[in-house]
Amino acid sequence: MKEWFKIYKMKMSLFSMRRLIQLLSCIIVLTIGIQFYIFVAQLEEGIIPSIERPPGVEAFLPISALVSLKQFLVTGKINTIHPSALVIFLIVCMTALIVKKGFCGWVCPIGLLSDILAKLNSISFKQKVVLPIWADVVLRSIKYGLAGFFIWSIFYKMPIQSIEQFIQSPYNQFADIKMLHFFTHISNTALTIIFVLILLSFVIPYFWCRHLCPYGAVLGVFSFLSIGKIKRNPSNCTNCGRCEKNCPSLIKIRKKESIHSSECTACMTCVKNCPEKQTIGFSLSPGNLQLGQAAIALILISMFSMSISIAKASGNWQNEISKQAYLNYVMQNTLPWNSNGSVDPQKMEKMIRAMKNIQAQKP
Repeated sequence: MKEWFKIYKMKMSLFSMRRLIQLLSCIIVLTIGIQFYIFVAQLEEGIIPSIERPPGVEAFLPISALVSLKQFLVTGKINTIHPSALVIFLIVCMTALIVKKGFCGWVCPIGLLSDILAKLNSISFKQKVVLPIWADVVLRSIKYGLAGFFIWSIFYKMPIQSIEQFIQSPYNQFADIKMLHFFTHISNTALTIIFVLILLSFVIPYFWCRHLCPYGAVLGVFSFLSIGKIKRNPSNCTNCGRCEKNCPSLIKIRKKESIHSSECTACMTCVKNCPEKQTIGFSLSPGNLQLGQAAIALILISMFSMSISIAKASGNWQNEISKQAYLNYVMQNTLPWNSNGSVDPQKMEKMIRAMKNIQAQKP
C-alpha cells in the first residue's frame, strides 16, 4: 500500500510540473500581450511609447518567420525587421529534435486550453468522442496541407528578390500591429470561427491541435528525427490499456516498444497512468535512461533561455524599427471613418487628440 502511495504521489508531482510550465508560459504570453497592447495604445494616442516593444510578440508571426528563414538559408543573414520571429521558430523546431512535440504539450497556450477543454469533455460526457479512422486521417491531412502550402509558396515559388521585398514591405514591418488589431477589432466572422473551433475542441478533444494546426504539422515532421521518445518495456507490461485510453494523441502504445508517432507531445500522460513501474518512460537514444517530467522541463527551459540569450548578445532579438516609424505608420493608418464610409465620432476625436499630442512633442 505504501509503495502504491509513493508511486501515486510521484506521478501527481510530475504531472504538476507540466502544468506549472504551461501556466508559466501563459503568464509570459499574457505579459507580452499586455505590454504590446500598451505600446500600440500609446502610438494611437500620438505618443512616442514610454515602454519598449516586447520582441516576444513576434512568436505570433509565423509567415514572417518562414520568409526570414528562407532569406537566412540563402544569404546567411538574419534580417533586422522581425529577427526574434525567426529565432523563436528555430528554437521551437530544435526542441522537436529532442523532446518530440514537447512545445505543443508543454509550452503552447493553445495546448493548455485544449487540455482544459478535454478535461471538461471527460466531466461532461461518459464516453469520449473518437472519430472513425478514415475521418481522422482526412482531417489530419488538413494541417499538413496548410503547412505544405506555406512552405511550398515561400521556399519554392518566391525568389530571394521577392522574399527581401516582402521583408522590407510595410505589410511585414508592421505585421505585429495588424495581428493585434485582429484581436482588438475582431470581426463577427472571426469570432464565430474561433467559437466553433473551441466548441469542436470541447466535443472532440484536441480537434485544433490534431487536425488543423500547421505549426504542429511542422513540428510533427521534425519530431520523426527526435532523439527522445516514449519507450515501453514489454516484459513488464500487463496489457491493461490505460496508456492508450488516456493518451491525448490516440497513439497505439501497447503494440510498440518505441513510439515514433508524429503526434506524440511528450506529455507523459501514458507514464502517469501506467500502473506498472519502469514499464513506460521517456528516453533519449541511444540508451534507455528514462527522463522524468522535471528533466523535460529543464531541457525546454534551458533551450529557450540559452538561445534567447545568444540572440540578444548577437543583436538578433530586438528589431531595428524605430518608435517614430511605428508612430508614423499608426497615424497614416488611423482613419476616422467606418467601413461603410460614415465618420466615427470616437475615431475622429481620438485622431484629433493624437495629432495634438504629436504637435505638442515637436520642439
